Amino acid sequence: MGAANATAKRAGIGAFIGSTIEWFDFYIYGTASALVFDKVFFPELDGALGTLVAFATFWVGFLARPLGGVIFGHIGDRVGRKKTLVITLLLMGVSTTLIGVLPGYATIGIAAPILLVVIRMIQGIGLGGEWGGSVLIASEHAPKGKSILYGAFAQQGSPVGNTLSTISFLAISQLPDAAFVSWGWRVPFLASALLVVVGLFIRLKVTESPAMAGLIEAKKVAKLPLTEVLRNHPMLIVLGIGACTIGLSATYFKSTFALSWATSDIGFSRSSFLTIILVANITQILVQPWGAVIVTKMTSWRRAVTIMLLPELVLMPLMFLLISTGDYASAMVGVVVATIPHCLYYAALAGMLASRFPAHVRYTGISLCYQLCGTLLGGTTPIVGQFLLNLTGSITAVIVFAVFQVLLTLGCMLALLKRPSHDERADEPAPAAAAVTR
Repeated sequence: MGAANATAKRAGIGAFIGSTIEWFDFYIYGTASALVFDKVFFPELDGALGTLVAFATFWVGFLARPLGGVIFGHIGDRVGRKKTLVITLLLMGVSTTLIGVLPGYATIGIAAPILLVVIRMIQGIGLGGEWGGSVLIASEHAPKGKSILYGAFAQQGSPVGNTLSTISFLAISQLPDAAFVSWGWRVPFLASALLVVVGLFIRLKVTESPAMAGLIEAKKVAKLPLTEVLRNHPMLIVLGIGACTIGLSATYFKSTFALSWATSDIGFSRSSFLTIILVANITQILVQPWGAVIVTKMTSWRRAVTIMLLPELVLMPLMFLLISTGDYASAMVGVVVATIPHCLYYAALAGMLASRFPAHVRYTGISLCYQLCGTLLGGTTPIVGQFLLNLTGSITAVIVFAVFQVLLTLGCMLALLKRPSHDERADEPAPAAAAVTR
């Protein structure tokens, strides 16, 4: 039993470290697109239009993520979680480092933004395969009744990666503007190469998950996981996409859209608003694990989800209103407080989503839900937000958009949790709707 617990902890730590590196790579792109990519790669487009186009390249990564989920979900459901995670980490690290050495528009002209988009797509494919594998390598190793808690190890990589991204840009934002635009922004991208070496060392020591090892030994792996999950579990995919929404988009409301809006229109400096985001990220790191604890301790997962998400219907609008005052302290309070509900939910999201899919198609199933949500709803958040702001000249439309996303998330997760659980390691009581066909 002690050896099994040690293996489970190693898997959890491996999932955390690997996902932290992957999310760091992904988030530094979002921060750079808000602060500098319009100047480096789209200098011919001025003002809000240049920012909108930079956000569009940011979304390209989300557009590629479902493809990564399909490719690596197939490999992960047939060959194994561990081997797949090694490949995704390498793919993500190499593509991020290449962005750091990519010449700008002034050097190679139109080839610069084209190459940026291509590399961003490769980066998106890598992350598309990473998330599902990290969640499963941790949750499928978990002791009985703790799959939600262990799945949260992988989820914790997101705020830590975001925090490291923000710290890196906060440090280089102290440079003069000319230095920041010419070379400073490249430093976080180049640092990814070193992080990947560390991540590979840790990830190679993690063993295959018991659920996957059992499927391989029994020769029960799915031949075509994508076909099977779409044919047998279509409503799980639809509900899963909606259930992931605010867990993904809330971060991009803050660290990408609000960063651009606050520094371009409200009058905040780069460093001051990056500091606000940093404090919010640290808050998320400290608070987020408690979401997994709450869901694990409560007898009703549906009640836990409701308690966690309802406050966001008030706190997300409050965040935008306090930022709009231009007051540093008010904006700080707004962003930090609005972080709490969605980060609690995000901690438990992975484990709850994974529990609804059978083990032999679980990698493909949860990857499709999470990555399609990223493409359709999460990754479009800065674009839609900027479009609504440009169109109306008011933050009100963006607030309505945010509230809609919270309601969509709540409704879809409550419906998803009515479906049967396939998690043999969970202690959740069988749902009343267990007889409902999928």
